[in-house]
Amino acid sequence: MVSPVTEQLLVMENVGSGLLVSEKQYPSIYKLHREAQDILGIEDDVRVYVRSNPTPNAYTLAVAGGKEPFIVLHTALIELLTPRELQSVIAHELGHLKCDHGVYLAMANLLAASALALPMGVGNMISAAVEEGLYRWLRSAELSCDRAALVVARDPKVVASALMKLAGGVVGENENELNVDAFIHQASVLDEAHSSASPIAWYLRNAQLRQLSHPLPVLRAREVMEWSNSFQYKTLRNAADRRADASAWSAEEGDDNTKEEKATNDDDGDDDENGVDKR
Repeated sequence: MVSPVTEQLLVMENVGSGLLVSEKQYPSIYKLHREAQDILGIEDDVRVYVRSNPTPNAYTLAVAGGKEPFIVLHTALIELLTPRELQSVIAHELGHLKCDHGVYLAMANLLAASALALPMGVGNMISAAVEEGLYRWLRSAELSCDRAALVVARDPKVVASALMKLAGGVVGENENELNVDAFIHQASVLDEAHSSASPIAWYLRNAQLRQLSHPLPVLRAREVMEWSNSFQYKTLRNAADRRADASAWSAEEGDDNTKEEKATNDDDGDDDENGVDKR
């Protein structure tokens, strides 16, 4: 009952305060977005807005049945990422729509609100349990959307690179010093830190992690790399290749940079037995 009004308010806010991506406004981003939609088989009219914000971020309103679902990209995100990395982020946001994540999130929030109305502290106990379960579900949902990003990017290093830059990337001279392999290796370093931690430190850290809505970036990158070797992904990639070839929004002859980047990443990924190209 509430979501249609919320959608309308947010649409009006974005139309008034951001830039609506189209064939005439940010046409290169528009092509990336439409190709990602084709690959994921999303037929809804999903709009993309660009808003000025110094924090690299993207988000979507993912309410099933919404008449005007949309994605918002911050300007800092566009400046930070390459076209393929940006497309992987757009695909991640589209994944929320594809999976109807907004419906379950709304249901969980309503359940938590209802639990608080129960007497004698019972509501607080139920609300805490729902909240912990909700955060666990949110983290799983993010991993699902990372897989949607990989299906569109068709190269795990592209998705991992985007995660790396969001974790601590820079724009400028130091950008060439970033190393995706080193970033993925951090997951092993994190495992070692957890295994060697004292019981108290381990307990406190896990209590912190249970309150996160997103998995840690290094763990997300490792999960993407591992899933890229699965039979499930290889099957989906074959379908993604066919949809990309059939998409009217695939890289055109004039998109030399995008085509060259795709060819380089695909070749590098095929040459490495672990699906990881060396940079």
